[in-house]
Amino acid sequence: MATLFPFRKPAPVTPKLPEVPPPLGTLRVGLGQLLVEGGEPARNLARAVEQIAQAAAQKCDLVLLPETLDFAWTHPSALYEAQPIPGLFSDQLCQAAAAHGIYVCAGLTERAADGRNYNAALLIDPKGNILLKYHKINLLSVEQPFYAVGQTLNVVDTPLGKIGVNICADNYLDGLSIGHTLARMGAEFILAPSSWTVDYSITEEHDPYEEKWVRPFSILAKLYNVVVVGTTSVGYIVGGPYEGKKSIGCSLAVDINGVQAQGAFNEFAGQLVVANLSRPQRLERGTDISAMLHRKGYRFDQLP
Repeated sequence: MATLFPFRKPAPVTPKLPEVPPPLGTLRVGLGQLLVEGGEPARNLARAVEQIAQAAAQKCDLVLLPETLDFAWTHPSALYEAQPIPGLFSDQLCQAAAAHGIYVCAGLTERAADGRNYNAALLIDPKGNILLKYHKINLLSVEQPFYAVGQTLNVVDTPLGKIGVNICADNYLDGLSIGHTLARMGAEFILAPSSWTVDYSITEEHDPYEEKWVRPFSILAKLYNVVVVGTTSVGYIVGGPYEGKKSIGCSLAVDINGVQAQGAFNEFAGQLVVANLSRPQRLERGTDISAMLHRKGYRFDQLP
């Protein structure tokens, strides 16, 4: 029997990419749970510089420090004393990064040229250059009098891998579109300086972070094969709308296989947690990412 339409060529077969390709290497990260005192930038920056040195001494490639480590989150003094970036406070972090030959990601308060303040995060290379500056987008209602909303997202190529940066509540479930976007931009690591806070009466036995943090980090990690890392401050909050609450550590590093590192859950748990994290190999780009998400059952017409 003659073949119908013999002029038609068979459809090309697209090779199926492995769901979890082998890692490209290892990134050694220091999660710096830093005591941050409200309205005490000199003391806070001195501790940050010391923790950068500790991370370098432990052979870390990168150290991640908390959100708004200069004045502390929503401290009123930041409204009047915040510095530009580059400026007095960022220069100290850049100098420490260069002195110890280490990447630094840290949160500061930025006074912009137009007079507005931003909740900012920086990625600094081992030569002391600012590679990336990000302004927090998913601002809590209570912090909106203190900071303007950010308007950009960036991912930067480094010898360590492709790194995206966001801040704390950007990783809430209601802000997870920010992490989705960083992942779609090719991020292999998402770094999040944070200041996770709870009521003064909450203790380790009440750990509320399984759903609040492990779940959203895991959604991004499992969908995109990215590593999500958040480091938070410790200590009691003095001044501002959250006065009397406390920052309690519980820093996290989560990849496609689950929680890889976790800091102590305690307001006194100032510590450097060192984690060796596999650098994921991300093969998909553009609409290939959409196809991968479809295979995993992700629904684009539903929230996570």
